[in-house]
Amino acid sequence: MRFRPRGAARRFRFPLLAAFLLTLVPLAAIEPPQAQAQSELRKSFPGRRVGGGTRGECASRLLAHLVPSSSVFAPGKARYLGVLEGPSAAPSPLEITFRPLSDRGTVDGSMSSGQRRVLPASSPGITLLTLPPVKVPTMWESSYICPGAAATSTPADPLNFVAADSPPALSLLVTEASKEDAAVQASLAKLRQSCGSSVSSVEVGASFGLSDLITAQWPERLPVRCPA
Repeated sequence: MRFRPRGAARRFRFPLLAAFLLTLVPLAAIEPPQAQAQSELRKSFPGRRVGGGTRGECASRLLAHLVPSSSVFAPGKARYLGVLEGPSAAPSPLEITFRPLSDRGTVDGSMSSGQRRVLPASSPGITLLTLPPVKVPTMWESSYICPGAAATSTPADPLNFVAADSPPALSLLVTEASKEDAAVQASLAKLRQSCGSSVSSVEVGASFGLSDLITAQWPERLPVRCPA
C-alpha cells in the first residue's frame, strides 16, 4: 500500500524543494570579491610583456617577461618569474621593480612598499627569479639601466610608459590563476630544471608564444640563470 502525503505535508513538499534548489543558484554564481576585482584588472590592465624601443643599442635591446600574452600572471605557489633578454653588443644592467597596487588600483611610486632589484649586464638568456608570495595585485616592471639614464623611475601612472622612448616590460601579478597562468607556470617549472645549463631558443619561443621574436641573430641555445 503506497503512502500519500496529505494536508500541509502534501502542499509544501515540492514548493520547499523548489525553494531549496533556487537558493543554490545564486550561491554558485557569486564570485569572491577578490576574484571579481582581479577579473576586472585582467580586462583593463594596459601592460606589455615585451619592452624595448628603437633608439640606441641599450634601449632597443629586446626584453620580455615570460607571462601570458595578456601581461597578467598569477605565479602560483612556486612563485617563479622569468625574464628573457635578447642579443646585444653592449649589455647593460637590468632593473626590476615590484610595486603593489593600492585599493584604488594605482601604483605606489615611492617604492617604500615595493621591491627593487638590479641584475648585472649579461648575454642573451633567461633569468628566473623567485619572489615572496603575491598577496595583492602587484605591478612588475623591467628595463635596462642605459648609460646616462636615471637608475630608478617612479611613475605615478602605469600608463605613462606609452610615451617613453624605451618603454619597459610591464606586467601585473595577481593571486587568482587562469588557464593561461597554469600553462606558463608549467613552462617556468620546466625551465627551472635547467638552471645552470641551457635550453633551445626555439623551444622557449614556442612555449611562451614569442616565436616571432626569435630571429637569426639569436644563439641556438640560451643559458638559464637562477640567481639566489
